[in-house]
Amino acid sequence: MPLQPQTLGAALNEPLTLHSALCRREAGAFQKAIQSGDDVVVACTQEKRLFLEVGQQTQGVRSVIKFVNIRETGGWSRDAGQASPKIAALLAAAHLPDAEPVATVTYKSAGRLLIIGELDAAERAAELVSDALDVTLFSLGAGRNGGLQERRYPVLAGQIRQLTGWLGAFELNWTRSNPIDLDLCTRCNACLSACPEGAIGFDYQIDNSLCQSHRACVKVCGIAGAIDFSRAPESFSDKFDLVLDLRATPAFTQHALPQGYFRWDGQDSRTLLQVRSLVGEFEKPKFFNYKQKLCAHSRNEQVGCSACIDVCSASAISSEKSRQQIKVNPNLCVGCGACTTVCPTGAISYAYPRPAEQGTKIKTLLSTYSKAGGQQAALLLHSQDAGARLLGDLGRMARLDAATRGVPARVIPMALWHTASSGLELWLSSIAYGASQVWVLMTGEEAPEYRHALREQMAVAQAILTGLGYQGEHFRILEARDARDLAGLDVQLQAAAAQGVAKAAGFAVQADKRATLDLVLDHLMTHAPAALPEAIALPAQGAPFGSLVVNADTCTLCLSCVSACPASALQDNPDRPQLKFIEKNCVQCGLCASTCPENAITLQPRLLLTPQRKEARVLNEAQPYQCIRCSKPFGTLKGIESMLGKLAGHAMFQGAAADRLKMCGDCRVIDLYSADNEIKITDIR
Repeated sequence: MPLQPQTLGAALNEPLTLHSALCRREAGAFQKAIQSGDDVVVACTQEKRLFLEVGQQTQGVRSVIKFVNIRETGGWSRDAGQASPKIAALLAAAHLPDAEPVATVTYKSAGRLLIIGELDAAERAAELVSDALDVTLFSLGAGRNGGLQERRYPVLAGQIRQLTGWLGAFELNWTRSNPIDLDLCTRCNACLSACPEGAIGFDYQIDNSLCQSHRACVKVCGIAGAIDFSRAPESFSDKFDLVLDLRATPAFTQHALPQGYFRWDGQDSRTLLQVRSLVGEFEKPKFFNYKQKLCAHSRNEQVGCSACIDVCSASAISSEKSRQQIKVNPNLCVGCGACTTVCPTGAISYAYPRPAEQGTKIKTLLSTYSKAGGQQAALLLHSQDAGARLLGDLGRMARLDAATRGVPARVIPMALWHTASSGLELWLSSIAYGASQVWVLMTGEEAPEYRHALREQMAVAQAILTGLGYQGEHFRILEARDARDLAGLDVQLQAAAAQGVAKAAGFAVQADKRATLDLVLDHLMTHAPAALPEAIALPAQGAPFGSLVVNADTCTLCLSCVSACPASALQDNPDRPQLKFIEKNCVQCGLCASTCPENAITLQPRLLLTPQRKEARVLNEAQPYQCIRCSKPFGTLKGIESMLGKLAGHAMFQGAAADRLKMCGDCRVIDLYSADNEIKITDIR
């Protein structure tokens, strides 16, 4: 591909020098650049390791060195001649500062390893790691060959009740009920010889289904005293730093396993290499921020939104209804960001990188692409590991296979820590910044629930753009196991052209999700290519916007829904019985509907486009009920009548007691103390 330094330099507002052998005969130019103090971007990742080694060996290095791949993603393509705008965009994004540091999560491992499995396989695994780790075995039977004659490791046996935790903090709860105590057993094999039923194997445990209670084993074990049939079952709890599970059915069933927990089939040596390396202190970013006051999970023991709990593949999020919030375990969190994608309120947000940093990168990519003459940009979001490798393979295929065109010129790849970490607000922001399409590349490494959640969010985003008059398919999930699945990517692009905005937005992505959505929607509505409808119907699943329908015939205006609403979408009127609603604030969590004792509220997912969206409107109002004694209004006519009807047959509310239900609080007390026929506590002797 013939690079055009003048064209690229004009788009980046800086002079560029073209190097053709920077990692070889022009290495001196690289050394000079990194001594200048300016940030250095190397537009090739092929020899990244070599460049870093040269940097370490160079005196007086003051520059930050960054790398960006423009070869496989731009140069090795059949449309390489039109790839200059994309290359300029990638170079501009590479110039951006790194994400700001965030709080970290610390793991401490002393190398205490628990191996769970049949004894022969567990001992073979232990042989490969015991020089680096402190190994304990949990025996699940003898296996084909049984245990070694020489006991080299502590062995536990019994029934596992529960295994919980993460790297450095696993806890095993188990019960021992076998007559043979493995701590006392010397593996002399006398009991095996003495047992007439063959109920004892080379796991040195008694099979109770075969034992006929001859107790010959007890006699021959008299010196060691390891066998005691009268021993009561005992429960134990042990702590470990690492777990190697050899069972077919694992201890953890979630897609993202806890750090420090490994499964091994006895074949892949990489697993054991990973286990051996996990001794010491380790850190990872704390990937999320949580604001409880924005959370729509629960109020008054009622559950509303549970989207983050349902989507988490690491089982890191749980409900704390008593505290009206969720709880995120940072040690279990793997940073996928799916919870932030599905959260309708922004209560849980992605922290590394922050939404504003992601928005800045997207804006830089698209604005530079447009400035360099690019049109119809398609933003391709992919994971920084498997997704990046797949795109690299696609570029290499284009060099060898005439039928493979590589990454098309208008497709701008953007790496993410995880493809589930971007959602509605970033996708729509991308469209507002000038992209015509946003595609998410999934490579099979993602949990199934992520794919489902992204499809729901894309359906909402597409419904909004279609309702605003933007033609075409703007969002899509690409599923690929290898580069061959993307060989026809250019054909897919042509078949799925979409209409973008006439003018790119200038706003910045905000830390608050709803604030970003407000800015995006205002821009998309302002530049909508068609007349705006009054409202856009949204899919029932995943919609963060909507209205409420209140059944006036059953609603008693008890206003319990107002106290349950976490977003202040529902409000009362202190001057008269009214239920008011601000649609802009509604997140469709459903807490109002689940709280309503009359089942009078129904959710209505939609996006209202009129100015009334931001204004308070009355959903229901009622005639006030007046006190029968002082005529002061207190409550509603329907509410008091409903209460009187429900208590009409109750013995405690007859006669004067029933009349007091029709009085305000003050008159009720006055009437109670002034009544002559009431028994007072002072009258009781």
